[in-house]
Amino acid sequence: MAEILAGAATPAQIAGFIVALRMKGETVDELVGLLDAMAAAGERVVLPDLAGVIDIVGTGGDRSHSVNVSTMAAVVAAGAGVKVCKHGNRAASSRSGAADVLEALGVKLELSPDDVARCVAEAGIGFCFAPRFHPAMRHAVPTRRELGVPTVFNVLGPMSNPAGVRCQVLGVADASMAEKMVRVLAARGAERVLVVHGDDGLDELTTTTTSSVVALAGGDVTRFAVDPEALGFPLVAPADLVGGDAAANADVARRVFAGKPGPA
Repeated sequence: MAEILAGAATPAQIAGFIVALRMKGETVDELVGLLDAMAAAGERVVLPDLAGVIDIVGTGGDRSHSVNVSTMAAVVAAGAGVKVCKHGNRAASSRSGAADVLEALGVKLELSPDDVARCVAEAGIGFCFAPRFHPAMRHAVPTRRELGVPTVFNVLGPMSNPAGVRCQVLGVADASMAEKMVRVLAARGAERVLVVHGDDGLDELTTTTTSSVVALAGGDVTRFAVDPEALGFPLVAPADLVGGDAAANADVARRVFAGKPGPA
């Protein structure tokens, strides 16, 4: 990983490394080591108090092309008084990633660590643009794009928050990775974690069916299901959650923020 981050690995070596990892199956220790290497090569956001600060992010890779659920949820949570330091990037497999839709909403992406910390303190939410805080990851981008399939980097990105938040809601497209990701985050100091997987395949808490959750609290790992109907939400069709480009998804976000009802 150090050679990849230093730009010393060839595209063939990068591809061989990440494909071999995926075929073998990444272990908790391997993922912790990869994240430690990313943290050492990246920039950090220093928050005066991490208590209660959360990140809401997803791995992507579910091929659903849904609206930016976790991004909207982060803003709603901040509006409810929760401190949010969100980490995200532009789209990899969809038409609009977190950074794309936030940019369409007028958010400035290229903020310094101090600027992000100030946003969290003053506005209750700050955004860490992944290429700004993990610039060394650019060396793997061409290979990831050429492979065109989810790799270990889809898992690493959501777990590499530059502020080192200890509370996180993380959506995962691959249900088999959920408990492993919880244990990785716990090993790196997390205190409260919800790793969620829509049983329709979404890397979100879905409203088309139930969702499966692996949770970390008080050092214990538990599993439970979330049924939207039991919470008073009617089920919707998967097509109702399909988004568009950044501008279209920004319009959906504005409707959500205005409190207008809809599938999202």
